[in-house]
Amino acid sequence: MAIDMQATLFEQSAIRKSPTNARDEEATEIAKAPEQALSELFSLAQLYRTSKAYKELLRFVARFRFYSPFNALLVNVQMPGATFVAPAYRWANKYGRLPKPDARPLIILQPKGPVMFVFDVGQTEPGPKARPLPPEVENPFEVRGGYVDEQLECTKENAKRDGVRIHMRPEGSQSAGSIRDVGGDNLPVLRFQTRTDVNGDPIFETIPVRYDLLINEKLGREAQYASLVHELGHLYCGHLGTPNKKWWTDRSRSSHVVSEFEAETVSYFVCKRLGIDSPSDEYLADYLEKNQEVPNISLECVMKAAGLIEQMGKRRLKPRRVRPVMEAGL
Repeated sequence: MAIDMQATLFEQSAIRKSPTNARDEEATEIAKAPEQALSELFSLAQLYRTSKAYKELLRFVARFRFYSPFNALLVNVQMPGATFVAPAYRWANKYGRLPKPDARPLIILQPKGPVMFVFDVGQTEPGPKARPLPPEVENPFEVRGGYVDEQLECTKENAKRDGVRIHMRPEGSQSAGSIRDVGGDNLPVLRFQTRTDVNGDPIFETIPVRYDLLINEKLGREAQYASLVHELGHLYCGHLGTPNKKWWTDRSRSSHVVSEFEAETVSYFVCKRLGIDSPSDEYLADYLEKNQEVPNISLECVMKAAGLIEQMGKRRLKPRRVRPVMEAGL
């Protein structure tokens, strides 16, 4: 089924901004339109359902590290052979290159967007002030090892804002981690730092404990991080339900096969894009080798979860709002 991705996104993003007195629900739907268009496209075209196509997607998104997993997916839909993309102004200002006259821009999502237009390096040509291309453009898929300690600690701290209490315990060699819904009343609270005061002292917000996440402290730091990402993948893909449907979707009725495949994919993307090994490599390789098709997963949820977890490892995130929308890590 041939579907024009760019035309689909153009139609969705052309919705005008709502009046100042419009309901919040309408504004939210407008902001989500491009992502809904992408989700509809996957559903109609059955993209990446075969194991072969999914393998290629895994490799592409894992290596396309300069944009979020969601945007890497969007680039792959439009140009599977893309290597390095940037807006026209960045090509001109940073690299002295211009889009070729017949180049058709690719469309990706941008924070506070809804969309932005980019060109792959193959769609550009040297301008009058062209400079040699740096390594990240010439060979963007080269594996560069990441230092995981900072990501691990930052992610653990940001998990508090969603009520995730993390336990480090010595477990057996076959146990890496787990996550469960705490439930009940009179729950303990977590202290999540939101900002600092004028004197530089931290200001905390109390968050009720909603989930207990266990990590085997006998594992190395990289394995601990991979385990943490896997369990958070379950959470943000909605496998444990949701405390607020505007934070992430309740998909607690997903089958065990779907849940594990999604969490393993999230872990694969996040870890691979950091240049660290993950047990997800073996799991996904084995599944795709034995099966012709992938389970009926939600790529939208997987990409959002992976993008969010990446952001959790980079900076302190803001507290959840009363009526929040899940950050896609664009």
